[in-house]
Amino acid sequence: MASAPDMIRILAVDDHPLLRKGIAALFNAEPDMRLVAEASNGVEAVEKFRAHRPDVTLIDLQLPGLNGIEAINRILKEFPDARIIVLTTYSGDAQVVRALRSGARGYILKGHVHRELLETIRTVHSGRKRIPPDIAIELAEHVTEDELSLRETEVLRLIAAGNSNKEIGDRLAIGETTVKSHVTNILSKLCANDRAHAVLIGLKRGFIAL
Repeated sequence: MASAPDMIRILAVDDHPLLRKGIAALFNAEPDMRLVAEASNGVEAVEKFRAHRPDVTLIDLQLPGLNGIEAINRILKEFPDARIIVLTTYSGDAQVVRALRSGARGYILKGHVHRELLETIRTVHSGRKRIPPDIAIELAEHVTEDELSLRETEVLRLIAAGNSNKEIGDRLAIGETTVKSHVTNILSKLCANDRAHAVLIGLKRGFIAL
């Protein structure tokens, strides 16, 4: 049976079945929404989008294999009008910026699903963008700060994993002096006191994840 013309057809992408089940329960109570497909990883997300062409897609950033940002990029490259909402546990400004630059139109924390999800879906479906006020405030606080480069992010991730400068240099095939230069830049950009402090800030702001 065909959906009503104003029915919002939704694809949910998350590797936790219980979360997808909870989201489906929310939609079942809404007369204008229907969950048409689910996916548990980034590759499935792209495949399910092709097959179902949903009106709105909910996607986690931390997915096995192809991550959420890469999946968003692939979907939008093929379907530029796709309306995508990031659904995540991470509130860090770097994650938000990365998602929005990739083309996401909404951003919602998993802890706020029951309070904000339905309104966010309707807002994005109508053609507008929606970012929760608390996340927008955090974005504004860091708007004038320098972003970490891809290489600096790699170095910070390896620092978080407990690697020394020499080990980082070996892993990235760069000299130890170059690693020290990257570390200096990271500490400066993050206003960090030392390496451990830089890791804490990097985790909080979403530059890296454990």
